[in-house]
Amino acid sequence: MKHARSPLAQPFPDLPLIAGVSPRVARARYKDWDRCDLSYVELSKGTSVAGVTTTSKCPSPEVEWCRSALKHGTARALLVSAGNANAFTGGKGRAAVEMLVATASDRLGCAREEIFVSATGVIGVPLPHDKASAGLEAAFDADPCSWRDLADAIGTTDTFAKAATASAMIGETRVELCGVIKGSGMIAPDMATMLGYIFTDAAIAPALLQQMLSAANRTTFSCITVDSDTSTSDTVLAFATGQAGHAPLVSFDEPGADAFAAALTDLCRQLAHLVVRDGEGATKFIEVRVSGAESDASAHRIALSIANSPLVKTAIAGEDANWGRVVMAVGKAGEPADRDQLSIRFGGIEVAAEGVVVDGYDEAPVAAHLKGQEIVIGVDIGLGNGVATVWTCDLTHGYISINADYRS
Repeated sequence: MKHARSPLAQPFPDLPLIAGVSPRVARARYKDWDRCDLSYVELSKGTSVAGVTTTSKCPSPEVEWCRSALKHGTARALLVSAGNANAFTGGKGRAAVEMLVATASDRLGCAREEIFVSATGVIGVPLPHDKASAGLEAAFDADPCSWRDLADAIGTTDTFAKAATASAMIGETRVELCGVIKGSGMIAPDMATMLGYIFTDAAIAPALLQQMLSAANRTTFSCITVDSDTSTSDTVLAFATGQAGHAPLVSFDEPGADAFAAALTDLCRQLAHLVVRDGEGATKFIEVRVSGAESDASAHRIALSIANSPLVKTAIAGEDANWGRVVMAVGKAGEPADRDQLSIRFGGIEVAAEGVVVDGYDEAPVAAHLKGQEIVIGVDIGLGNGVATVWTCDLTHGYISINADYRS
């Protein structure tokens, strides 16, 4: 069932071509729909790869394959199936992954560990070998496609295609980064909670690329939540083709490493925000800022308690300045907090301080802030220097409608 475009949708950006990256899409027809649902991205020899995957204890065979293949450090191709997660499918699911990997590696004449695979969609249905095989063969023969085509093909319940770009200078060389991502529901950051793919023409050693991506993940993908549910299939992969022409970066001590890491983090943050903006049924983008906690980790857990609270999220959906629900979420987080030190802000307007409502509190400007699409909730715990920011969306009837008929 096609759902209405999110009111928080962002226009698809102009993305540069990345040397050494050739995307193609095809129709495997995993579901009864008239769209491309199998993606094949061919990568130049020597491409470095890094990745982060779900912490779910019930991961898909694609996730397990990627975890193992990442130890190899290089990549030649990426395969993505949309409409069928191939998770909780036992030996049949693993056999489907092995078939796809073998087919692609034989075509490219590369090691099987250089083929990366992902799948997204309904859990519990084995990926059909015949459809997957036919779709991959069709992708091999297809013309290279646009970034928009790739972003469309990897989506499931997404209501808009998501992509972002960034750049950095490494010495005298400008390097480009592009990323596409899918995600709308089953979004909770136990990295990762989506399928995201980043491509750059920079030359980065695999170990350094992994270090950079893991660091970027901690402040971006692991700081978003739509519904507190962590997927079985979530994967973010970064591919560096090395085609830009500069000397490869192997450590943070080299000029340009910090600039590239900053660009990568910026790109990841853009992509993470796009996922929240397409949260199933979302009408408001919410930033939760926590300060004054005993540690950054404590602040992060408190922020997620607020962001994941159905009561907070429904209050925001109803444009209700019910700051008591924020107090509740802080209190249930299980982190150090002192009621009489707590202060709360909506959109920069202080509503409560030192455990009580502020003198002369006027709800009108807070209500006006909540009528917008960009909402900021600030909480100061008053105990230390720990800070964290997470992003979420409101919870509406739309979320129920989408997930009640997900398999129909």
